[in-house]
Amino acid sequence: MSESRIIRAADRTHWQGEGLYTRQSMPFTGNFDLGENAHGQLLVHNDDLIDPGSGVDRHFHRDAEIVTWVIAGEVHHDDSSGSTGLVRAGQVQAMSAGTGVNHREQNPRATRTVARVIQMWLPPDELGGEPEYRTADVPLEGRGAVLVASGVPGDEPAVAIRNDAAALYAARLGAGEAVTLPAAPYGHLFVVTGAVGVDGDRLAEGDALRTVGHGELQVRAEEDATEILYWEMRAQAVSALRRPV
Repeated sequence: MSESRIIRAADRTHWQGEGLYTRQSMPFTGNFDLGENAHGQLLVHNDDLIDPGSGVDRHFHRDAEIVTWVIAGEVHHDDSSGSTGLVRAGQVQAMSAGTGVNHREQNPRATRTVARVIQMWLPPDELGGEPEYRTADVPLEGRGAVLVASGVPGDEPAVAIRNDAAALYAARLGAGEAVTLPAAPYGHLFVVTGAVGVDGDRLAEGDALRTVGHGELQVRAEEDATEILYWEMRAQAVSALRRPV
């Protein structure tokens, strides 16, 4: 039997710091066992607004796959290995934390633009390994559902992740355009902008649909410039990753 649950934008956990406002589809701020709040492989799904000159100071990650999707503006990162990089709207970044890495994420002051970033965490297939960053351009216009990130064997995503039970798709649609998303033991559909109709319900910006044992999803845009993200996941995460206070 399939199940589905809608998480409305207004029902997300909200947290505000200096220059950072985050809307959390899964509880994140505080000392949470992320595995207990996971859906499928998805441990964290944050929708962040970052002021110019602000961001997240240097902090530590280990044994986590972190996918960053930039909606507006740009994010600069640097880490303890000496690597640096810039991720702009229309690009995706995947970070494998592996044995451990300290990094920092900032919206450069020179942008004079509030950055909007969707950041998603998943557990890795195996613990350890060298930390690694991967970044790619992801054009969406007129391409239907685009495979953005995946570790599923045989997939050819824009960026690879070290999780063989999860794949992330994105689509940008005009009003009336439709896309078919793959069946999934666990699915997570998020409306980045615009609005869609799916399974007889209307989802607007910031709304999410979580499914279990669902067949293909037929998603139709109800507004122009509608953008969606969809995780197809094949198992439930058992990670005990914790977010420190």
